Amino acid sequence: MQKGRIIQVEDKVPFSLLAPLSIQHMFAMFGASVLVPALFGINSAVVLFMNGVGTLLFILITKGKAPAYLGSSFAFISPAGLVIRDFGFEYALGGFVIVGLCGCLLAFIVWKFGSKWIDVVLPPAAMGPVVALIGLELAGNAAENAGILATESAAIDSRNVIVFLVTLGVAVFGSVLFRKFLSVIPILIAIVTGYVTALCCGLVNFEPVQQAQLFSLPNFSAPKFNGSAIVTILPVLLLIVSEHIGHQVVTSKVVGRDLLKDPGLHRSLFADNFSTALSGLIGSVPTTTYGENIGVMAITKVYSVRVIGGAAILSIVTSFIGKFSALITTIPWAVIGGISFLLYGMIASSGLRILVDSKVDFGKSRNIVLTSVILITGLSGVSIDLGGVQLKGMVLACVVGMVLGLLFYVFEKFHLTNDQEETEELESAQSK
Repeated sequence: MQKGRIIQVEDKVPFSLLAPLSIQHMFAMFGASVLVPALFGINSAVVLFMNGVGTLLFILITKGKAPAYLGSSFAFISPAGLVIRDFGFEYALGGFVIVGLCGCLLAFIVWKFGSKWIDVVLPPAAMGPVVALIGLELAGNAAENAGILATESAAIDSRNVIVFLVTLGVAVFGSVLFRKFLSVIPILIAIVTGYVTALCCGLVNFEPVQQAQLFSLPNFSAPKFNGSAIVTILPVLLLIVSEHIGHQVVTSKVVGRDLLKDPGLHRSLFADNFSTALSGLIGSVPTTTYGENIGVMAITKVYSVRVIGGAAILSIVTSFIGKFSALITTIPWAVIGGISFLLYGMIASSGLRILVDSKVDFGKSRNIVLTSVILITGLSGVSIDLGGVQLKGMVLACVVGMVLGLLFYVFEKFHLTNDQEETEELESAQSK
C-alpha cells in the first residue's frame, strides 16, 4: 500500500487491510450515531444493529456501486422529541416508518422521471455552496463536542484541549506524512492516540464497561401509529432528501464517479429511506448516509464497499456484545471532536471542489448571486418553522437555492437575464 494509491469502489481488499479500515469507519461514525438514541432515551444496541443492517441493505440495493455508511439521523431529533413527549417513543417509531415509506415513493418518482431536474434547480453555482454548508454548519458542533468552547455553566477544561489537539494533530500530519499501510488508517491511529492521551489525562470512565453484560440482545420494539404524530414528523422528508442529494454529490466528487446516474439517485434514495422505515419497525432510530464516513474516504482514498460492509458487520456484532459496546462509548468527546474537525472540513472542501471542477464563471451575475445568497442563508442562523420541523442551515439554504435556480432557469429560457446581453456584447466586440 503506497501513499496516493486509490482503492476504488469495486476493488477487493485483503483481510490485513480490511479489518483496520473497517474499524476506522465504525469509529468515525460511532460518536454521532450513539448520541441520537441517548437523546431519545433508548439503548444504543438496537441502533448499532440497524446501522449495520441498513448499510448492508444500502450496498445491496445500490449494486455495490455507492459507498456509504448509514448512521443515526439528526434530522428527526426535534419533531421526534415532540412526539415522544406527547405520545411516547413507539408512536415516534410509527412516524419513522411512514416517512421512510414516503421516501421510497419519492425514489420511485425519481426513477420514473429521472434526476436531470437537479441540474436545473441546483446548478453547480448552487450545489457547490450547499455541499460546503454540510461541513461548515457542523464546525461549531465539532468544537462544542470537543469541549474547547466555553459556556455559561462551564469553563474550558485544559485536558479536553490537550486531547483535542493531539487527536487532530495526528490526523492532520498523519494524512500528509504517513506512508504505505499507515497512510490509509490515519483516522484510526488518531483515535487510538487520542484515547491513550485521554487515559493519561484522566478523562476515561470505565464504569459503563463494568456494569455492562458480556452478551445481550438488542432491545427490539414495535411501532404504533397516530395521525397527529405522523403529521408532526412527516415534514422531515424534505430535510432528509436534501441531505441525501448533497451527500451523494459529495461522494460522487470524492470517488470520481457520477453516483446520481450509476447506480442512480432512485436506488440510493430508496435504500436510504427503506432503512429508515425498517428502523422504525424494529424499534431503532432513522438512518442516513454519514458525512463522517465520506470524510474518511476523502482522506484515505479508500472507497471500497467491502470496507464499508466490513464496518457494518462489525456494528452488528458489536450490538450483541455489551462489554465492547460500552467500551467504545468510553471514547471521550474530545477525541471525536478532534476527528470531526478534519472530516467536516473535508466535506466543506468538496463543495468548493464542485465550483472549481465545474469551472463556474463568477463573472455571470446569476452565479455569484446564487453562491452568495446560499452561503449567507446557511450560515446566518435564519430558520423557518413548518409545524414541528425547523428548516435552517444547509436544508434552508438548499430550498432557497432550488427556488432561485428554478427562477433563473425560467428567466434564461425567456432571454430575460443580463448575462445573455453581456455575452452578446462580448461576441459582437470579438467579431469586430
